[in-house]
Amino acid sequence: MAIRTERCIKLRGMGSFHVGGEPKSLQGKPLMQATLAVGGVPVTMDPNGDYVIGQMYAQYFLGGDGRRPPILFWHGGGLTGACWETTPDDRRGWVEDFLLDGWDIYLCDAVERGRSGYAPIPDVWPAPISQTAASLFVRFRIGHAETNTTLENLAGHAFPGSQFPARQFTQFMRQVVPRWSHTDEQIMAAYHALLRRIGRRSIIVCHSQGGMFGLRSAMEAPDAVTAVVALEPASVPLEKARQLGYSTPTLIVLGDYIDTDTRWPRIRDRIMQFAAEFPCVQVLSLPEIGIKGNSHMLMMDKNNMEISGKVRDWLYGMAGADSARP
Repeated sequence: MAIRTERCIKLRGMGSFHVGGEPKSLQGKPLMQATLAVGGVPVTMDPNGDYVIGQMYAQYFLGGDGRRPPILFWHGGGLTGACWETTPDDRRGWVEDFLLDGWDIYLCDAVERGRSGYAPIPDVWPAPISQTAASLFVRFRIGHAETNTTLENLAGHAFPGSQFPARQFTQFMRQVVPRWSHTDEQIMAAYHALLRRIGRRSIIVCHSQGGMFGLRSAMEAPDAVTAVVALEPASVPLEKARQLGYSTPTLIVLGDYIDTDTRWPRIRDRIMQFAAEFPCVQVLSLPEIGIKGNSHMLMMDKNNMEISGKVRDWLYGMAGADSARP
């Protein structure tokens, strides 16, 4: 574990809470016997009764003086808030970086991820999506690999010049969790509940699948969102923006190797159309400004501090954020 002592993080508070969720009642299920610990005494379990599903966990670190809008970190598919913390090769992540810069941080595990948990009762959700190491290695544009490439051999298939710490891809895979494809509305409802709970205009920094939720939040609750920074949003709700309007200052950041993937050129085209129709949207294509080699996992790449610096520069120059650097 790397120890970074050049600066200290000062907090005026920290904690956590759950938001969202809805009651769910289960009836008509048979009793079952279960042993809850090795060597324990079996117990009769009655699954019938009330539960809460669709809740979301949020952890907060109050690292500033409260004058600037808080930053809400929203992760992508198959991941949790851990992706914003220490990188797979044990470097500083964006949570630490923004705390050192004096921001208030809210770090979320979306519905059905991490400490939020998924539905604890059967017959509520179908099976989750399977995501192998090789499929993520390719889809996250770290390199080329066949579907049968083993985990231990993936690092040798990274793109030349890739910024992702490919030798630690196994460590990255340890934070990949089950995900579902039908829970968007539950996730969105929980994010809206989070914004209401915070009660302050906030900056949403979101990634991949989380990009859609960040952009939707700005459309559906514009009074709660000061700005959106979307790292490679996997979807842009363009039709909803046309219907509801969109005026929230937004920065969309794109990495490298987009043309190596079958989906990303189309996603990029949709992003560019979004920016063309709504002047508040700015697209930062890193290769176009000479920053090469970035994967889909921008916050983990070896130059993640350079990218976070670009984001913070944009935030400081944006109306609504305190322009005074700490």
